[in-house]
Amino acid sequence: MAKTYSIFGAGAAGLYTAWRLLNGITNSESAKAKQLQSGDTLELFDWGQYTFNKDNQGTREAGARVCTWHYKDDPNKSYLEVGGMRYSYWDGNDDGKSGGHRLVTTVIEKLGLKPLSVPFNESTNPLFYLRTKNMYLNDITSSKPAPYNADHYAASDSPDTGFNTVENLAVTANSGPTTRAEWCNFYQNGVIKVDLPDSSIFKKGDKLSDIGYWNLMFDQLGSEGYSYTSDGNGYTSNVINWNSAVAFQANNEFTPGTEYRTLKTGYSTMFNALFDAIKDLAKAQGVNFNYQPNTRLHSILATDDGKVRFTTATRSAPNKKNGDFITDAAWMAMPRASIELVAQATRYEDHAGTDVLNDSQVQLYLESAVLQPSYKVGMFFKEPWWANNYSGDNAAVYPAQINGYEVTQDVINSLQSQGFPQAYLNAMDNPSNGILEVPFAAAADLIKTVEHVIQTRLTVPQEEQLLAASERNTIGPSVTDTPIRQVVYFGNNALDQSGEPVYGLLAAYDDEEFTTFWRELELGTEKSRTIPTSQDLQTLEGPREAPDIMVKMLRKQLAAVHYGPASDYTFVPEPLETRYMDWSLPPFNAGYHAFAAHYDVCDVQQKIRKPSQLIPGADANIFIVGEAYSNDQAWVEGAYCTAESVLNDFFGVEPLIDNTHYPFICPCGK
Repeated sequence: MAKTYSIFGAGAAGLYTAWRLLNGITNSESAKAKQLQSGDTLELFDWGQYTFNKDNQGTREAGARVCTWHYKDDPNKSYLEVGGMRYSYWDGNDDGKSGGHRLVTTVIEKLGLKPLSVPFNESTNPLFYLRTKNMYLNDITSSKPAPYNADHYAASDSPDTGFNTVENLAVTANSGPTTRAEWCNFYQNGVIKVDLPDSSIFKKGDKLSDIGYWNLMFDQLGSEGYSYTSDGNGYTSNVINWNSAVAFQANNEFTPGTEYRTLKTGYSTMFNALFDAIKDLAKAQGVNFNYQPNTRLHSILATDDGKVRFTTATRSAPNKKNGDFITDAAWMAMPRASIELVAQATRYEDHAGTDVLNDSQVQLYLESAVLQPSYKVGMFFKEPWWANNYSGDNAAVYPAQINGYEVTQDVINSLQSQGFPQAYLNAMDNPSNGILEVPFAAAADLIKTVEHVIQTRLTVPQEEQLLAASERNTIGPSVTDTPIRQVVYFGNNALDQSGEPVYGLLAAYDDEEFTTFWRELELGTEKSRTIPTSQDLQTLEGPREAPDIMVKMLRKQLAAVHYGPASDYTFVPEPLETRYMDWSLPPFNAGYHAFAAHYDVCDVQQKIRKPSQLIPGADANIFIVGEAYSNDQAWVEGAYCTAESVLNDFFGVEPLIDNTHYPFICPCGK
């Protein structure tokens, strides 16, 4: 008998699930029966309508909370990411300590997108504008501290030092978790390991998962120390009162340098390729692929005969159900806010079956994910006035140090093909020499380090070869305590470099309470609000044009960051185009999520993906996938990992990669 599988959400988790249902290899006959066969139906519903390909045009680029925006909406022109924008590259090393997003890296390779993968790294000497003072990281010293009266001279060092200070309560460079599995154990069992003075409200042996991170940071750093770390790290979401055990890992300073990458055609490209692969696989296997955009899941119930009954609603009338359907299994590939909307409607449905979402224990676990609102504003300019390699009339007084140098394996290979001395390459390729994959902010620093390692001077042609091969532009970012919070520099990244250059700037990248600052500027000064915030689906429509008042406010704050506190907004040129994305709006209601304190995070990850596990005697084929309840919150990797774990554990699909040393979700708490 033909079966139907239904996926709700066409973002990262939904597309990945569909792709793996079609290309997965099963490990038993019973599992094979669960895989889609010829004549079966795969349904993909989505509240929005993304532009996947020529035959499936939509209102914005693909990716749910990933959204690439091109200048003038032309895919050949420069682009900005107004949602998720990068991934941590995995080098293929299968040991437990190797970093990187393994599933995202693998998916990109399997979809044939690796040639489009390009570096997207951060500057080693970022610009800060804090408490009306402009400074670079490398200039912060005991003689020139940051403008904070922080305890123990903390303002003489990087603002991220606050994370290190707090983490030293349980984890140091020489002790503590180093692998993914060990961190999972730490989430459950991590405790404060040092004796604390009586002045502290916490003590040795206190369980970190039961401590709010803001509480802990304030207790250990004091008001000024906390403010310096909060202001200077750029993400308010990093320092809220979330689960301290998880925060230790997320803000961990002891992990090796991370190589970030993106796709030079825009991060949304990955989801275009996934959608095309799904269509091709379904056609080749005789599976009916039914893509239904502009349709949301309204309610969902498990029936007594093992099926799932659900209702849908249209985008135009999202609160009124328009159909009642039955499926064999349902995946809710959606974040917490969207799941809660479904739960609300389900409460009023005829409960001839199991209302999984409204069970008290399921509700408790759903609440473990803290919603973190996010806001991004992008601008395009004729010139990169902010860059340290720009020499125009209006060059920034405090430019962003965006150009740098990094020797990677690709650089080694390139230099080898140019006849660079092999002995020099061998020395540079040796990880113990501190050159390979170590970013350098200045050319002189790289040359000096290389010459120290090879114990001889490079010739002028060799210097030129080395610098040309290793030069990398970074994204910055610059960080400020003003409402723009972070400035990210995309530059002229157009596919077609023959046209007139256009330079992209993420002029505001902020989260938490800063999002409301910009929302009140969206309508200008002569408009009343006509759409309830609860019904404003801007996140599905795409980035909106910013009014003049918002543009002027952005220019004013950008001028302070790059030209000093006394500068006028006119120091920043008039942009060519400005648009914004408010991720605090429905249906996402958050740019990303974090785990709350007082939860066994490992148990949440295991149970919430099939929430009927939390209900005694229940067994419903309703699954929850996505980054919100993952081991990699705020990343596409989290969405992929939860989806992969569901297919591995409940459908007998062999893991896409070896997960011996890389558990997709925490293995504890089963």
